[in-house]
Amino acid sequence: MASKGENGLDEKELLEIIRRGECHTTEFKKSTTDITKDVYESICAFSNRDGGHIFLGIKDNGEILGIEQNSVDKMKKDFVTAINNSNKMYPPLFLSPTEYELKGKKVLYIYVPVGTQVCRCSGRIYDRNNESDIDITDQEELVYKLYARKQGTYFVNKVFTEWGMEVLRPDLIDRVRKMTRVRNNSHPWLSMDDEELLRSAGLILLNQENKKEGITLAAILLFGKDTTILSALPQHKTDMIFRVQNLDRYDDRDVIITNLLDSYDRMNEFAKKHLNDPFVLDGMQSVSARDAILREIISNSLAHRDYSNGYVAKMVIEKDRIFVENSNRTHGHGSLNLNTFEPFPKNPAISKVFREIGLADELGSGMRNTYKFTRLYSGGVPEFIEGEIFKTVIPLNGTATMRSGPINSDQVSDQVSDQVSDQVRDQIGQDIVIIKILEFCKTARSKKEISEYIGYRNLTYLTRTFLKPLLKSGKLLYTIPDKPQSRLQKYITKQ
Repeated sequence: MASKGENGLDEKELLEIIRRGECHTTEFKKSTTDITKDVYESICAFSNRDGGHIFLGIKDNGEILGIEQNSVDKMKKDFVTAINNSNKMYPPLFLSPTEYELKGKKVLYIYVPVGTQVCRCSGRIYDRNNESDIDITDQEELVYKLYARKQGTYFVNKVFTEWGMEVLRPDLIDRVRKMTRVRNNSHPWLSMDDEELLRSAGLILLNQENKKEGITLAAILLFGKDTTILSALPQHKTDMIFRVQNLDRYDDRDVIITNLLDSYDRMNEFAKKHLNDPFVLDGMQSVSARDAILREIISNSLAHRDYSNGYVAKMVIEKDRIFVENSNRTHGHGSLNLNTFEPFPKNPAISKVFREIGLADELGSGMRNTYKFTRLYSGGVPEFIEGEIFKTVIPLNGTATMRSGPINSDQVSDQVSDQVSDQVRDQIGQDIVIIKILEFCKTARSKKEISEYIGYRNLTYLTRTFLKPLLKSGKLLYTIPDKPQSRLQKYITKQ
């Protein structure tokens, strides 16, 4: 009988998968006495798509029927024989079913990983679509896309043996060294020459066709001259758009066609130019939530983009949201759930360089960080939508894109201009006021004392703008919590 140590799943975890029902990564097969041919078709489809879980001895509705006791050993033997037979499954997948007892009944569980090659079952090609295994053998376009996806699993590992180090920019490689030194002054890249650094990062590989070494597409994207990038990947482009006033076209735009390091800088500069950076506290520490969000969504767009696809990546800043779109090697469809999503490496070589120089963290952390800082920045919840085009949506509030420069009198009245200016001044001054209040109230203080200390005579404005939000966030506490209106009430900073 299986235990958690054999395949990493215990009975509780398997029952939870069954409870969620069939989907594009879960399939139930009745198979109580023998293995039917559609089991192998599902395995083929899972291998070609996103991998998944197959249960034998369970009805389509999730009811556990169980496998007849005297059939278990025979089914396991038949499965292993068939799955390793190249005439049945090509390439052979070397899988084996695991026996479990669930709710007193025996079932066989098979985990199918994502295959690195296109899989065929009895000479036919199957792909997974929702809960169905689709025979796409005679659909030329779908077969082409499947092969392209498999070959492009690590498309950036494509090797160019005709080019050498001369097509790369030494200044960019040296920049990477300097950035690693900031994070780790004993980083091994510091003592390597340019070629050694590229080998260490997996950016020089062997071409399997001619058995010659060469630089990879990832190396060219990271360190290549613009002309080289254009020759190697002519579709490489990022479109930056700011659209708040002119909704039919745009207010500002930058089309970026260059290496990934400079692309990161230009995307970051463009977004910062159009997004305000209001004062935000993470606990007791002042942070730039805007900068943290931009770091995550920009690095994700550059490091996890499907560079084999000609879709033009874009970042669009609108009045109430930022959305980022880029081509994607999908492992599912629909909105991702922070608590259940499973991150997949898309371009490991690029991701490694981004991690080493501090532009990204470990796989999966970017989504959590984006949730955290979006709540701090706008109070909203970001959305991550998985598909052939990956889309990230960051909600904004009014202050994020509010103009902080002079207001054109031809466009707005003087009264509106004055109101906007007052809002900007208040926003800019909030950081100083809040820090002063929290520092001053490390010793319990009355409202009058706080007012005199920071120079606000209007107690109503002080209470509404500063004290109530700080109390609501828990950063400031009442000394008499049961009587908020007490004349003896004081305020103290939470330690």
